[in-house]
Amino acid sequence: MAITFACASSAFSQEYLNGMKWTAPAIISPGARDADAPSDAVILFDGKDLSKWKNADTWVVKDGVAICGKAQITTKEEFGDCQLHVEWSAPMPAAGSGQGRGNSGIFLMGRYELQVLDSFDNLTYFDGQAGAIYKQTPPMVNAMRKPGEWNTYDIFWTGPRFKADGSLETPAYITAVHNGVLILNHFQLLGDTPFNRPPQYKAHSPKGPISIQDHGNPVRFRNIWIREIANAKGVQEREPFLRSGDKETPIAKSPK
Repeated sequence: MAITFACASSAFSQEYLNGMKWTAPAIISPGARDADAPSDAVILFDGKDLSKWKNADTWVVKDGVAICGKAQITTKEEFGDCQLHVEWSAPMPAAGSGQGRGNSGIFLMGRYELQVLDSFDNLTYFDGQAGAIYKQTPPMVNAMRKPGEWNTYDIFWTGPRFKADGSLETPAYITAVHNGVLILNHFQLLGDTPFNRPPQYKAHSPKGPISIQDHGNPVRFRNIWIREIANAKGVQEREPFLRSGDKETPIAKSPK
């Protein structure tokens, strides 16, 4: 037993260091609840008006809720990689079936759709139900609440990158949580999300607007906020190494 302990103690006296000098992460204040906007978020709809949106003249704001009108609304500001929070409710009483029941959509960068649909006891094609990337993948599970109840989408978006010649460098990725349940896990998009043709990528700017679709159904929305995100920043000051007391040992690079 004593020998085993000595070996373990010796192993833990050695420390791995990655050689990075990291920039201190920004300090923000989270919301009082997880659904509340943190201090670095841009509030897109706070229940008062749709002044952050274009084409919203036919939408109605009442009792802190925005109700779909007769046009797709689009944010005046554009965003790149982001975290987006949206709360929405399908009409009550439920009317219609399939794609005709509580249909809307959240478009990232104005062209990549996460489907909004009343998918509570309402069968449709699976890559068109609530939480689907339209015509590309269904959600992993159906986490829909009953019509009239509030649903929450928490969306984590990495936009595509394009080379100077307009060809695709890296595709878009999305992770999404519906009512606290993971429904899309770093899904790689095949391109945009049209109804009438295969998905494709066409070069566009690194930022784009958020849009909410009008599909003729009075879907309700509230508490919409967004925050742009970026990876932690740092500088590789030296190659990774192991430290044991005053002794430093470089880590051999793996052969390519």
